[in-house]
Amino acid sequence: MDNTLTFLVKNRVSGDGCREAIRYKSCHDCGWIGTTWNEFGEMVDKTACALEIVGVAPQGTVAVFSANRPEILYTDFGAFANRAVPVSIYSTSSAAQVRYIVNDSKASVLFVGTREQYIIARAELPNMPSLKLIVTYDDVEREAIDENTLTFKAFMELGSKASADCRHEIETRTSAARPDDIATLLYTSGTTGEPKGAVLTHSNFDAAIDFHIRRLTMLSDRDTSLCFLPLSHIFEKAWTYFCLNLGMVVSINNDPRDITKSLREVRPTCMCAVPRFWEKAYSTIREKMDKQSGFKKMLVARALKVGIDRNMNYVRRGLKAPWWLETQYKFFDKRIFGPVRRVMGIERGNIFPTAGAPLSSNIIEFFHAMGVNIVIGYGLSETTATVSCYPDVDWHLGSVGTPLDGIEVKIGEDSEILVKAPTVMRGYFNKPEETKAAFTADGWFRTGDAGYIDDSGQIVLTERIKDLFKTSNGKYIAPQAIESRLGEDKYIEQVAVIGDQRKYVTAIIIPAFEALKEYALKKKISYKSIEDLIRNSDINKLISERIEALQEGFASFEKIKKFTLLPKEFTMESGELTNTLKLRRPVISSRYAREIEAMYA
Repeated sequence: MDNTLTFLVKNRVSGDGCREAIRYKSCHDCGWIGTTWNEFGEMVDKTACALEIVGVAPQGTVAVFSANRPEILYTDFGAFANRAVPVSIYSTSSAAQVRYIVNDSKASVLFVGTREQYIIARAELPNMPSLKLIVTYDDVEREAIDENTLTFKAFMELGSKASADCRHEIETRTSAARPDDIATLLYTSGTTGEPKGAVLTHSNFDAAIDFHIRRLTMLSDRDTSLCFLPLSHIFEKAWTYFCLNLGMVVSINNDPRDITKSLREVRPTCMCAVPRFWEKAYSTIREKMDKQSGFKKMLVARALKVGIDRNMNYVRRGLKAPWWLETQYKFFDKRIFGPVRRVMGIERGNIFPTAGAPLSSNIIEFFHAMGVNIVIGYGLSETTATVSCYPDVDWHLGSVGTPLDGIEVKIGEDSEILVKAPTVMRGYFNKPEETKAAFTADGWFRTGDAGYIDDSGQIVLTERIKDLFKTSNGKYIAPQAIESRLGEDKYIEQVAVIGDQRKYVTAIIIPAFEALKEYALKKKISYKSIEDLIRNSDINKLISERIEALQEGFASFEKIKKFTLLPKEFTMESGELTNTLKLRRPVISSRYAREIEAMYA
């Protein structure tokens, strides 16, 4: 169907009006509030009318600067009804990033979430000439003189009082919607330069939703999804649209810090996540397993061995496990795996799509052994999310699965993965030179990722081309592979691998501070501060031993020879991480130049 997003809400209202569409919380300690499709539709209608009243034209842009909340979906679908273009801005963005995206997209309305975001918007208003109106989702305390701001409640009242002419205009715009209309602009994270707005059309989303329906046949309107990643991230945005199109209930997690609590309350059957979520879960579970007494520890080890045998050697390959293996698995599932899944809140799990960075094969195998169906995938903002993901059976550890039906993938120069599909963006907004550089002469999109396609047609990523570096000895190093492996460890929170044009590989490491404190207490290591703790020789010896064990299997020239522990995490606010939690390597290299040079002295 053409323009799926334009008509999605209307179609659901007409078919499932009384069914629940979304759930959300109005505060941290509040209960979950359900919204039916009829109520969802009313909110979208009011938003659509209000957008027309304040002057948003067809294919005009509006920006959304907020953490996850239901109002974002009302805004998005209200914009689609107007043939307008919603533009997402991460809630953690700096004032400069907000100014850049608003100006580049020429947004006339900016929706903000909290007072902090309102303050940024107000301060930058004189520097954003296209911006005419700020709408606050929260009922924030406004500045004394502010004629450019409405609360979302007041904005909706505009829509509820819309004239018949206004409503007729919305119907006309909706009817005039075309597949080649721009649906949204998705701004890339800009790890090495300024962000670029990927132009995604309605036909891109039509194809993406269709391809997912064909691949993910295990999902239906009986499933429930927890919206965890930011809705400004293409992975969560496209996934949530897909889930709503299927008719499943989507519960919106407002604050990433609440995810553990939300999982236990919602108990979803599916949720998309980035590898760091599973790395932290793995570290926590393994630590508890390792603390078991002798017999219980032995039982856990046996359970994992059985789980790997059953789920990796039989279930993964679409084979029926022998009765004796199945019997053992049911025993361990009831006593070990099931309770772990219940504590996490994922005992009803169907699939858990995961992408955005490499995830260690050890962690994938561990969770599959426990009956958690992590489905690794690969995609970009420029490809409307998914290019490939694990097939139902015969997926390979270390791969990112097979391309979705309808997506062509081939390997180009320098082993670059090239994509051609109806899900590939039109280009970068207002950037013809960058758009030209993003495509080959014969129309294939350059992903910037290197890899190969194995004999079974599965894609294996080897490195991000711009992250790849070469030591002074001429050896190529893929830092993400090393960083991903070290991410398994319970004592290591973040890693930045260094070594471009250097004699050997080093690393800046942010330890997991709480785990280190527990270790220090256990070993009677005294310290006065975090700085004091990370300078301790016993702590450094611990980290060194962990690194050495984790690097087993890497070539000698790939291994970290020296490292430096830092007392503070890399953050988005400091500019060391992008909004999608990717390392900004140039920033880290510059900021910690003194520490890096000391490792090569």
